[in-house]
Amino acid sequence: MRIATLALAGGALALGACSQKPDPAMQQLADRIAVEDLITDYYEHFGGSKNEDFARYYTDDASFDVNGLVYKGHAEIVKLYDQLGAQSDNATRGGTFHMLLTNPVVHVDGDKATIKVFWTGVMNDRIDAPPHFVEQGREYDLLVKRDGKWLIQKRVVVADSGLPAMFKATYTPRLDYDVTKD
Repeated sequence: MRIATLALAGGALALGACSQKPDPAMQQLADRIAVEDLITDYYEHFGGSKNEDFARYYTDDASFDVNGLVYKGHAEIVKLYDQLGAQSDNATRGGTFHMLLTNPVVHVDGDKATIKVFWTGVMNDRIDAPPHFVEQGREYDLLVKRDGKWLIQKRVVVADSGLPAMFKATYTPRLDYDVTKD
């Protein structure tokens, strides 16, 4: 009986704590996890057979700079993914494709956050052969929290290898990028 009473009292204390404003350090940690989860979820759909609604990860006024080509708003971002899916040199054809995200650097400041990641596309052509790299690069994102949900407001993707043909005319090497600058 005493254990049950203590458990109930502890639960009441926890519920009471939930109604208070969250600890800023805990909120920042929760936001950091949410930002990383958003980017991981976004990339989880690359190479899949179904058409993913990538625009749902972006604000309505988002900009997406891919190797020098800039797309603004949901309609243009969807058009970009449609174009990439139709490319004959698309790395996701003919096997199982996975996108690896490494070295995330996340900074959260209230309702804004930035994340930098390295991405590596890996193709598995055959079950009896080793995988091979098909592309690699960097990504710089500026995110905003709207109605409690993190969304990408600005994304800059820089290929370091495996550049699709549609970007060859606009590609300029960029060693690093500050996504917070215009």
